[in-house]
Amino acid sequence: MSEIDRSRAARAEARTRIEDTAARLFAERGFAGTTIGEIAAGAGLSKPMLYRHFDSKQELHLALLERHRDELAAAPVRELLHGEGDLGTRMTAMYDAWFEYVESHPYTWRMMFRDTTGDAQVEAFHRELQRRQRETDMALLREFVPGIPEAELEPLGEAIRSALYGLALWWLDRPDQPREPLVAAMTRITRGLISTVEPPGGGASDVEPPVAEASGVEAPGVETPGVGAPRSEGPGATD
Repeated sequence: MSEIDRSRAARAEARTRIEDTAARLFAERGFAGTTIGEIAAGAGLSKPMLYRHFDSKQELHLALLERHRDELAAAPVRELLHGEGDLGTRMTAMYDAWFEYVESHPYTWRMMFRDTTGDAQVEAFHRELQRRQRETDMALLREFVPGIPEAELEPLGEAIRSALYGLALWWLDRPDQPREPLVAAMTRITRGLISTVEPPGGGASDVEPPVAEASGVEAPGVETPGVGAPRSEGPGATD
């Protein structure tokens, strides 16, 4: 390995330590209760070294939110859009991937959805995150459950987003709870919603009764996990 490669690897490793330490401290103490000095010490670095990676605590917090927002969306949407099996199987796989990420990143999850920073830019980011996730669910519902009245799409998108976030936060306070019941609950909620919508042209819905199986599909412009929905091979996503 060349000197340049070693330098890049060391820089990447230091940045990872900073981000991991910051996520833990932000989750434990909140944004306002955490100092740059504490993050640097926890990462085994000096404050000047930390400032080589991030100009401020706010920049570090926003970088973490952006990184984990994208990671949280990727696996569930991939399962929904590119997973194997029928709609029920893909839907379950989608929700399982979403809750698996939450389980693997409890500090990040608390930071993303529980902490109130008091910082206007960070709070604006949270509002934008919720808006994008709600619109993802709306897009999936519009694409895969075309019988839903347009006026109901935003309230339903918010209901699905709120259900996912609420269950995740409930789960973080109950670490011994296995994730399978949460996956089954969200699958049941989504399939129940789908079963109330009459397909275009009338006739019975082709969605099976709620079971702990799920689906995965890819919808144009979908950036965050959200909802599942009917269609012979079509799914939904999570938030």
